[in-house]
Amino acid sequence: MRVMWWLALAAPLLLVAAQAGAETIAAARYEAPVARYGHYALGPPHEYARVTATTDGGRTIALELPENEVFEDLAPRLVRLAPGGAAELLVIVSRRDAGSRLALVGLRGGVLAIGAQSAAIGTANRWLNPVGVADLDGDGRAEIAAVITPHIGGTLKVYRRRGRDLVEVAALAGFSNHVYGTIELALSSPVAVAGGMRLLVPDASRLALRMVALQKGRLVETGRCALGSPVTGPVKVISPREVSVGLASGPRVIAPGDCRR
Repeated sequence: MRVMWWLALAAPLLLVAAQAGAETIAAARYEAPVARYGHYALGPPHEYARVTATTDGGRTIALELPENEVFEDLAPRLVRLAPGGAAELLVIVSRRDAGSRLALVGLRGGVLAIGAQSAAIGTANRWLNPVGVADLDGDGRAEIAAVITPHIGGTLKVYRRRGRDLVEVAALAGFSNHVYGTIELALSSPVAVAGGMRLLVPDASRLALRMVALQKGRLVETGRCALGSPVTGPVKVISPREVSVGLASGPRVIAPGDCRR
């Protein structure tokens, strides 16, 4: 009985130790550009057949998409949706008959696999651009935000992971965070404002930045900064109170906390 009692206590400790020492993704890149989809939201050659990851143990592993799909993206994003959670890759997958969807790629049994994904847009040659990954409601788990169809009347959507699904939990219309055919994807960003996380995303004209919060399950505009020139470059947090915005007229520094409705 004493031996069984010791094993009962030791088993959880062994599990924690195994998890702590588990192999994890350290870096990743797209490879094998292809022309089988041909939408080129980012311009050629940015449609790829394969994502390749390097682990912290030095292994190189790859995931190849089927013939009717591509990664329509510039670079995989290394993310963790929860503190201490496994590192995963947030990627954009486009399908010939259904357009783009978000996917999380991670290690499953030592190989790369899609662990969760959103519904596809539903129409070929329709694309989306992630805003970022952040805990928008303060519950300790990060949400994923993206602008769906940023070139033709974009909608900001927020997703949460539920098992193998990325489930849409909130949406708000009137955004654009990409210029078609360019490789600049960082026209929007999560920012910390007044103790909470906000999404800073250009409006549909890209002549103003809309500051959006996730409140009680809804996306709510809490502020707006008029810019006078369209956003064409990155939105970068440069200090706890300031953000640099790349405009067609040149970079401009704004304080998101001063943006008012």
